[in-house]
This record gives sequence, C-alpha cells and structure tokens, in this order.
Amino acid sequence: MTSISKKTGPLPYEERIQWFHQARFGLFVHWGLYSLLERGEWVFFRERIPLAEYEALAECFTGEAFDAEALVRLAVASGMKYAVLTTRHHEGFCLWDTRVTDFNSVQRSGRRDFVREFVDACRRHNLRVGLYISNKDWRQPGYWNPAKYPESAARMVDDLHRMVEELLTNYGRIDVLWFDGSWIDIGRAGIEDEAAFWRASQLLDRIYELQPHILVNNRLGVPGDLDTPEQHIKESQAGRGWEACMTIGDESAWGYSSHNPVRKSLGQLLRNLSRTAIGEGNFLLNTGPRGDGSIPEEDALLLRQVGDWLRIHGEAIYGSRRFDYRAAMYAQGGFTRQGNTLYLHVFRWSGEHLSLPLFKNAPELVTLLPTGQAATVERLSNGRLQVGGLPELPPHPCQTVLRLEFADEPMLLDEQDHAAWLFGRA
Repeated sequence: MTSISKKTGPLPYEERIQWFHQARFGLFVHWGLYSLLERGEWVFFRERIPLAEYEALAECFTGEAFDAEALVRLAVASGMKYAVLTTRHHEGFCLWDTRVTDFNSVQRSGRRDFVREFVDACRRHNLRVGLYISNKDWRQPGYWNPAKYPESAARMVDDLHRMVEELLTNYGRIDVLWFDGSWIDIGRAGIEDEAAFWRASQLLDRIYELQPHILVNNRLGVPGDLDTPEQHIKESQAGRGWEACMTIGDESAWGYSSHNPVRKSLGQLLRNLSRTAIGEGNFLLNTGPRGDGSIPEEDALLLRQVGDWLRIHGEAIYGSRRFDYRAAMYAQGGFTRQGNTLYLHVFRWSGEHLSLPLFKNAPELVTLLPTGQAATVERLSNGRLQVGGLPELPPHPCQTVLRLEFADEPMLLDEQDHAAWLFGRA
C-alpha cells in the first residue's frame, strides 16, 4: 500500500488530543475466554493449555450476564469519560463478527456481537469509545517461532490488519485504538524491528485514513499518539497524551481471577487518579468481568466510591493541567491547574495549618472543595505561605483538595541558592 496523502492523514494532534486532556479518567475492560477459567488473561499460555482444549471454551462463552448498558452506566457513575474494551486479547478470541476467523463470539455459542453492544451503549451515554486489540495471536505457531513458521507469522500480521479495518469500518467513530503485545515471543524470536514485523507504518496510515480524529497508543512498535505506562505512573512531556493503566486488584491479573485478595483501597485509587492528573495524564482503571460477563461487586463498589469523590472534587481533575511544583519536593501532595486557579491535592493532612514554600505570589482566596469553607493565607519569610483555619481532621478521610484562586498567573520563586532558606531568604 502506498502512503496516504496529507489530506487523508490524521487531524492535527492538538485537535485530536483535546477531549483526552479533558477526560482524565477511563474504564478498561478485560474480558474473553480466559474469564471462564477465572485465573487471569494469560492462563492459556502460562498453563500451556493445548490449543484444541482451549478453543473448545468458545462453545461455553455465552456472556449471559454481560450487560453493556449496565457496564457503561457504572462507568458514568464512577466519573469516567471513556471506556476501552478488549475486542481480542493475545488468545485470539474475538468479541465481534469478524470475517477473518470463526473463533469469535458471534459464530460460536454466544451468537452475540459484544463490540457492537459496547459501542452502542457508550454512545447512548456520551462516553468516548476505545477498542483494544492484541497485535498477536498465541494460537499461531508463527508468533512463537516466526523463522520456523514464516507463513503463520505472515498470516498473523495480515489478520491484524484486516481486523483493524473491520473495527474501524463497521462501528462508526472510534476515539481510541489501543494496541498491545508488539513484542515477539517475549524477545526470543530474533525480531529486531518490531515496527517492520507488524508493518506498523502501513497500518497506521490506514487507521488515520479511516478515522482521522482517532488516537492510537504506542504499542505497535511506533510512538503513536499516547504513552501507556502499565501498573505505574510515569508522566510524559508536556502536551503529550499519556495514561497510566492499572488493575483494581494485583498486577498479575487483568482478566477475572476468582481469588484476588490484594485489592487496591479507595485511598490508593484516589491517589493514583490525582497523581496522573498532577502529571497531566489520564488514569485508565481496569475491571475484569466474570466469565458470564457480570462485574465483580467489589469492583463496582470501589468504582462508585471514586465517582462519589469526583462529584465533589471533579473540577480539580477534569481538564486540569500541570503545575510543576517538584522543585519543592512537596511530600503532602501536588497541584493541578485551571487557568489562575490551583488545586492542591492533599495526600497527608497536616492539621489546622498547611505550609507552602517557594510561592512568588499568594492566592486571594483558599477554600476546601468538600465543604466550601474558606481558609486564611499568611505570607511568611522566603516565599512561604501558611494556610490556616483548616479543620484538625481532613474533610475527606482519603484525600481532600484545596482550591487556591490567584488574581494573576501563580508563580514560583527561582531557588538559585538552595541553602538560602536556612537563613530565611529565598
């Protein structure tokens, strides 16, 4: 395929990324045949289940409790602005009526196009639509040994291109395309150029031709539009879209696991949400439905609690921008910004007073978001601000946010002499 012209390429990045910077919080959904076995999404490979035995699970995958409407309503109640569904994971089973393979949810016992149900539900509730697709297919011997099985490897790449074409042609506007698994046999197959193996440039051209507004992540062997740190928070350069994708439970299982005792607390989830926003990124939080498609009650409860917090503190998250306060090594929390207003996300409440070093100017008004209570502001030596009149205990048990309204752009002092503060100077 020849490269497409600029007229059919992607819209300007600044235009495509706007909604993403506004969203800040999304739902990741890992669901497939592996969910029936209740031991995570890598069970096929990790337990070396023979192919015929694993493929037979497709006759049991009916999704009788999968309710896309309820799933999307949960995302909305949780304060999420977009959702990403695994249309095909590394196991190769597809949740739509693909013509590439009959190993899918429509031509097997389920007889349902779950991608269609998901996309339609998202649109009914104004949720941005993201589709995940694994680059690879573990069922292909060419994935494990492309040198020995070159025809299988080539077929796997062709299948990926054809499936992406279907997903971006048959389901209307898709906002995010989320690739995963560009590595070949976890680095043991001798493939040095992942992008060339997947024909990534060709595929990316076709993606932007079909949907010029779309955002593509960085897991096709090329940078794409979005960085995707997994199970940790690592901010990208200013202006670049990024999202930290994480599980509610421990990191070993994105797909449903019947015993997953290391579940994140509400405090941890709120901390991660705020930390990503502080770095001008998004938080993509995963739930793994059971084999029948139902959402674990523990996940739903935590998600709704995050939504309760966002209904009060959302102005500090949605559409926020970064305010680099790392020079102060501030341990109590961090800032997000909306124009001349800063939001201090307090991770460690210090009682009735709170000290803010290195500010060149002071806010005109400081209030607590949960209560609207106004606080006092006093300027001390060397740029320190002391916020007073705070309650002894935090208004929210996990995390409280203070709104700091400045008359002009909030600015920090340039601490050129890092010892000056010892003598009360900036």
